[in-house]
This record gives sequence, structure tokens and C-alpha cells, in this order.
Amino acid sequence: MADKKLKLGVYWGASCGGCDISTLEIAEKILKVIEIADIVLWPCIADFKYDDVRKYPDGYIDVCLWNGGIRNSETREIAELLRKKSKVLVAYGACSSFGGIPSLANLYTKEDIFERAYKTTESTDNPDGIYPQTSYTVPEGELKLPEFYGSVYRLKDVVDVDYTMPGCPPTGKQTWNVIEAIATGKLPPKGSVVGVGDKTVCDECPFEKQTEGVRIERFKRPHLARPDLTPKTELKDKPQCLLEQGFVCVGSATRSGCEAQCLNANMPCRGCYGPAKDVDDQGAKAASAIGSLIDTKGDVKRGEEIAAQIVDPVGTFYRFGLANSVLRRKVPSPKEQT
Repeated sequence: MADKKLKLGVYWGASCGGCDISTLEIAEKILKVIEIADIVLWPCIADFKYDDVRKYPDGYIDVCLWNGGIRNSETREIAELLRKKSKVLVAYGACSSFGGIPSLANLYTKEDIFERAYKTTESTDNPDGIYPQTSYTVPEGELKLPEFYGSVYRLKDVVDVDYTMPGCPPTGKQTWNVIEAIATGKLPPKGSVVGVGDKTVCDECPFEKQTEGVRIERFKRPHLARPDLTPKTELKDKPQCLLEQGFVCVGSATRSGCEAQCLNANMPCRGCYGPAKDVDDQGAKAASAIGSLIDTKGDVKRGEEIAAQIVDPVGTFYRFGLANSVLRRKVPSPKEQT
């Protein structure tokens, strides 16, 4: 470990807060973090002020773990501030790396979202259709709110990012390995995806694929059907691949490193570690792999009917990475400038 204590920052953008909690999954190693680092920013656990951060010298923070996407002008402003104040900026978790679940909002325009949030939700009482304003004057002065953007962006869409650490959230093992690498100066080349593997989740999976001849006649949903967990001699005494059993699993397109935690709980992979190495579009890759297994029997209409059993295709294949895909978002309305 370095003789001089590191200055560590942790910040959240458009996220659920799970990544902040995940940093505590390093368990007793949190005591090691205290030994090697001073926390100079972490809004989740203590009251830090933006003005205090602005007063830090440039490069003052040795490493900043940023989780969450960029949803509004505030998150963009702080991303730019922390890029300036940090020697190393890490996109921590699926939302900052790929847009995450928040970027599924890119299927809708800003107007769509405001209409739903402030007018038509079942619990909303807003007969005058009042929307939040970015600026409003009251006797005490001018009140300001951040501007809500028309899209959710990845961290690297707005600032330069040194490393990417995917996961929803990253595992404690990942987090510690990266902190240790930073503390010891044993960092990989800038731009690397850290704390992960170079293969796919399929390579870590406790289930086994058949070699040939498998075709899917119908798709099942995990809350409505149970997988067959019977070990089979012809499959190395492992149960059969969940995808081959008809459960939608995107492990073949997803980067390894999570130790197949979902699959070890008998749940299919949902893709939170992002595209596997050398995969450009995770969703397209997964859809292609799954489509090739559909039992069309040479009938296009039959194939379409089976594929239609996949509920919410975009949410299935781009659950954690719509902002990272070729699609990126729904075409914005002419009113949207951001």
C-alpha cells in the first residue's frame, strides 16, 4: 500500500443508490480502506457541499467512483467538476457505464415523461397541469431547479472516463480489487474495463448447453415456471442451459466477472455487466443468439409468434444498456434540444 493516504470520492448521478451500498460489500476490508484512504466526498454517507469540492485544488481527489447516469444539468455540472478535481475517474456500475435501467426512459420523450409524472399517474392531483420550472421568482429571491434532459447519458458521454467497472451493482470482490490496484499503483491501461473477465457469463454458468439440435418452441417467464435442475450425465452432470429450457438469458452476450450470481440462484442472466469483449451491441448480439434457437420449422409466421412471447423486447435485451446501444433512444421531438 502507498505510504500517503489516498483521497477517495464517491458520487451518485441518476441511480438507485445500490452502487453506494455495494461498496460496503467489501466487508471487513472497509477497515483497510480507512487505513489507506481519506473520504473527501460521499454524499450517501455524509453531508458534503458542492462549494467545498469546488475549493479543492484540481486533481486533489486521487480516485472518484461515479455511479449513475447523466439525467439533468446538475449531474452533468458535477461530473465536469469531479473530472477536473480527480486524478482517476471511474464509471462505477451499469448506470454510469451503459445508462443502466434509467436509460430505458430514452424510449420516451421529455414531454412523455412529464405528462406521465405530473399529470396522469394514478396518485397525481394536478388539475392545472403545472410542471416544475427551472427558474421561479418568489419574494425571497429566485429559486432554481436543474434542467431535465431529453435523454439519459453515460458518464463518458459528457466527460473523459479513465476506467469502467460494470455491474448492477459491482461485486464486493470487484470493488476491492480495483481499490487495491489504485492504492498500489498497479492500474491497467487507461480506458480498460476493470474488475471483470474477458469471456462471457456462459463461461461461468453452472448450467450446460447441449451441443446441437436444441430448438425453443415457447418462452417461459421465471415467475411463472420453474427450471429443470436435474443433473444430466450427457451434460457433464449439470442441469441443462436455461436458455435451451426456454428462459430468456442474455449470458452469451454479457461480459463475465460476476461469478454468474443470478444463474447460481437459478435465475437467467439479465446482462448487467454489459457487452462481452468485442461485442458492439449487447442487445443485438443476445437477440441474434436467441433468435437462432427458435423452432420455426421453416415457417416465418410460426417464428414470429414464438418470438412475440418475449415480453418487452427492449427492456429484455437492453435492460442495462440502451444508452450504450446503436439505438440509444427514441427519436426526440422537435421541441427537445438537449
